[in-house]
Amino acid sequence: MSDSPHPDHDRGLEFDLATLLTRRRALTLALGAGATAALAACTPGAPGTGQGTTATTTAAAASPPSSATAATGTTMTPSPTVTRAIAECGVEIPDETAGPFPGDGTNGPNALEASGIVRRDITGSFGGGSATRAEGVPLTLTLTLLDNSNGCVPLTGAAVYVWHCDREGRYSMYDAGHEDENFLRGVQEADAYGQVTFTTIFPGAYPGRWPHIHFEVFDSLSNINSTGRVLKVSQAALTEAACNDVYATEAYAASRQNFPGMSLSRDAVFRDDGARYQLATMAGSAAAGYTAALNVTI
Repeated sequence: MSDSPHPDHDRGLEFDLATLLTRRRALTLALGAGATAALAACTPGAPGTGQGTTATTTAAAASPPSSATAATGTTMTPSPTVTRAIAECGVEIPDETAGPFPGDGTNGPNALEASGIVRRDITGSFGGGSATRAEGVPLTLTLTLLDNSNGCVPLTGAAVYVWHCDREGRYSMYDAGHEDENFLRGVQEADAYGQVTFTTIFPGAYPGRWPHIHFEVFDSLSNINSTGRVLKVSQAALTEAACNDVYATEAYAASRQNFPGMSLSRDAVFRDDGARYQLATMAGSAAAGYTAALNVTI
């Protein structure tokens, strides 16, 4: 691929977030069983712990922290994951540009109109696309949607459209040779825990951008093609440690050349706050695959 960045790619929108980023509603564990259970079940691991994984939806995971006290008679200290969720609750994830390759009809072709767009595994093309599958290190992405106006309870029934580049930094539907492909694009409906999960590959790095995944949140699955139904457009940033690990592999040779020297503080989208509320919690390895999880407060 060319050493130059995609033209006009992801320059970012200027938003007045001064009020937004200071609005940290301090929630306590007395939120109530519903909201607390959702936070405990859906929250990724705290940064730097190395324990972050995709969240589970088992009954045990959904139990509120107070249940342990009732069962054992001892006081339970909230885990770092729950503590982080409570601290961040009330801070909406920043709005970002969808970039020039959204595939949602706002800049050319519309993948959201194609039969088959609703799917968990987005590695291959679907519908009118060929049987092409994007190759790369496996990545499982889980986004947990939280309703900021209602105490950060799960945003059940919302829909998320996710898209990103392949391991060589190319976008389906736009880049040369991939205009008739629609791999690495898909939609999921949020479950009772506000979660959507996608099976994909680790995206590559291209000049001018920190490795990232785009997403749009709609109020419902039935409205993914309706004007005015978009609740949020943002991006998830991948961790430096995971990128260094993956890009050291032979298959990511182009990314290995593009990534060094890049930083969140230099990225056109994330540089305003260093992706503070957009940096995914990640776990895994290049050999075994990675998981990435992010709370999306709307």
